[in-house]
Amino acid sequence: MGDAMSLLGRIILCSVLLMAGTPAIAQTNPECAAPATLEDGWATAQPQEQGLDPSLICAIGARLSAWKDADVHAIVIARHGALVYEKYFAGEDQNWGKRLGRVAYDASMVHDLRSITKSLTSLVVGVALDRGWIKSLDAPVLSFFPEYADLRSPEKERITLQHLLMMSTGLEWDETIPYSNPENSENKLYEAADPYRFVLERPVAEPPGAVFNYVTGAPTLIGAVLHKATGKPIDQLEQEVLFDPLGIKQAEWTHFDNGDTMAGGGLRLRPRDLAKIGQLVLAHGMWNGQQIVPAAWIEASTKPRLNAYGMYFYGYYWWLGRSLLDGRQIDWIAGRGYGGQRLIIVPSEDLVMVVMAGRYDTSPLQEIASLSVLNRAVLPATRK
Repeated sequence: MGDAMSLLGRIILCSVLLMAGTPAIAQTNPECAAPATLEDGWATAQPQEQGLDPSLICAIGARLSAWKDADVHAIVIARHGALVYEKYFAGEDQNWGKRLGRVAYDASMVHDLRSITKSLTSLVVGVALDRGWIKSLDAPVLSFFPEYADLRSPEKERITLQHLLMMSTGLEWDETIPYSNPENSENKLYEAADPYRFVLERPVAEPPGAVFNYVTGAPTLIGAVLHKATGKPIDQLEQEVLFDPLGIKQAEWTHFDNGDTMAGGGLRLRPRDLAKIGQLVLAHGMWNGQQIVPAAWIEASTKPRLNAYGMYFYGYYWWLGRSLLDGRQIDWIAGRGYGGQRLIIVPSEDLVMVVMAGRYDTSPLQEIASLSVLNRAVLPATRK
């Protein structure tokens, strides 16, 4: 208990110190310079040019540098369609569990997204529906897997694609125990000789659609459905329908032992490319005047559908949270990944924030670091 209280005290102290009030920063301070123009489709601007208080935004880097326990590797902020802040750090990191040691990040380098990958998979589903590759979210999941006819049962026949997207499959699955524990269901998924059979043979514990339960096996099946429907694996499909139109040229994927791409967590992108995904959602599926994902899908997939964990609601592989600013509730959309990876989209403020980190453990700093930046600096910086 003493160690726990000490940890809690350090977290609270670091959170307070991180976003404590700072004096106005001179325009000559390099922390206030506009992000680099890299000819990757992003317009850039200084924070104050997009209505953000530079005394708050430009202090973020120094505060995160001092907050060693958070192990933040990158922060990118965009407002009104322009990058206004971008900062990279050195820290301990991994590539899908393989330790990389201390990495000094910069704008050219990709980073694990972990489960933010699921949110991008959701965007591909929206394109697949729009182009008729998938006909309906009401389609039974097992209808796409005739090779597993032996697993059919009346209960499993009721599981639809929509249930996969809502994390309400009803299947017996536990990712609440630490990922270091081999009994974690996701660990067992990666060890399975046939990951799709492993998911589909889980017993039904709840009626499909009734209860939120985080099942990485769900987007794993969605990835297989997309492959079956299009003839293309999710990495190729995502490159064609999302990354190429967005000008994203650096994408790395992790694969199952059978060679299939991990649609539920295996993607690595540059943080400023992940911010493009946020801007795409913010602009109702458009990027630089081109409709890439149907606006109707953006609305449908970011609509609250179930109560999830803690303060969150859940849509179709998107987390839906809220903050308070001056007594006003501000709703936001998030992709969340293990280790502290966060993509946060704030429609009311026309704002996107990306945080990448290396907290691959059970520390609450996975959540606290990004929310401290959001609630103590970024949202207050929008005050008129």
